[in-house]
Amino acid sequence: MSFDVTLFSARPMHAGLDLLSPLKQVLESEWFVLGKQVNAFETEFAEYCGVSHCVSLANGTDALELALKAVGVEAGDSVWMAANAGFYGSTAARAFGAVPFYVDVDDATLVISVEQLRKANGPKPKAIIVTHLYGQLADMAAVMSWAKEHGVPVIEDCAQAHGASRAGRRAGSWGDISCFSFYPTKNLGALGDGGAICTSDAALAERVRQLRTYGWSTKYHNDLSGGRNSRLDEMQAALLRVKLPALDGWNNARRAIAKQYCEALKGVQLPASTGDDHVAHLFVIRTERRDSLKEFLTARKIQSDVHYPVADHKQKVSRAAKEPEHLSTTETACSKVLTLPCYPGLDTASVSRVIEAVNEWARS
Repeated sequence: MSFDVTLFSARPMHAGLDLLSPLKQVLESEWFVLGKQVNAFETEFAEYCGVSHCVSLANGTDALELALKAVGVEAGDSVWMAANAGFYGSTAARAFGAVPFYVDVDDATLVISVEQLRKANGPKPKAIIVTHLYGQLADMAAVMSWAKEHGVPVIEDCAQAHGASRAGRRAGSWGDISCFSFYPTKNLGALGDGGAICTSDAALAERVRQLRTYGWSTKYHNDLSGGRNSRLDEMQAALLRVKLPALDGWNNARRAIAKQYCEALKGVQLPASTGDDHVAHLFVIRTERRDSLKEFLTARKIQSDVHYPVADHKQKVSRAAKEPEHLSTTETACSKVLTLPCYPGLDTASVSRVIEAVNEWARS
């Protein structure tokens, strides 16, 4: 089915950018992997995030897996995380035999609850993944305080939160190591897959550099187990360098749309913030009549989606004989969430059309 109002389009974001010249430069250089463009992007993105090191990778899930390995997680170790974030952290941990333990989320923000962290009664964590879901920065000061008390390294999952900030610190600069995705729909998106880790710990950065290239210490000398081939290519790096200066403006445009929604939508539960700590990667509302609203919007050619319908512990591949009893907020949220269109370049008429449709449905 075609939609008049789509959930996402990169076309208006790309309209004012010269994306052909950097591609031509790469082609003429005849250097396509780990070259000048990658080095320059890593420097520029590290500076943007406020950290000392960026190591680019093939995708965001690789970033999570290699970050786990870099902080010392091994097969059988427990990794604490939320269960409402699309199974990406679970995928990364399970890839080498680590064991996810799920902590419930805060009802207002839908990110990992510090209160539930303090109450959690699970196996001692070797690391914790904190996902800034939908672009909402978690309460990292409180998380880091808890982590320091318990001696647990913190991995920030910033795949949906490029540029979110609180107290002058951006997402990716709070934890021991942070992970980014540059999938095309992200706030900073490539024209294909891409990812990175950021950190101010030189040893962690060097470990990830080694892991991303087979575990080599020098070429063809494999000294570190668990390595792989996971590299951002020169073309994607060149494109990301063009886009990075526009990121803050795009985030402001997302927030502006989110504010319009929050001021006008009726009959649904709205996001907790439209401030600097939320970059509106996804504008997610909640309603007990989620399926009804989705069908109503579809009939009016407005695209929506569910991020995410199945909690990690309820996925077929991870379902246990006895499911955890402490994830009530997570499970309730998964049954209610619905994502509305929100992206830079979404025109005023389309925003108004979404608002009118949701409010018409709410009155029905």
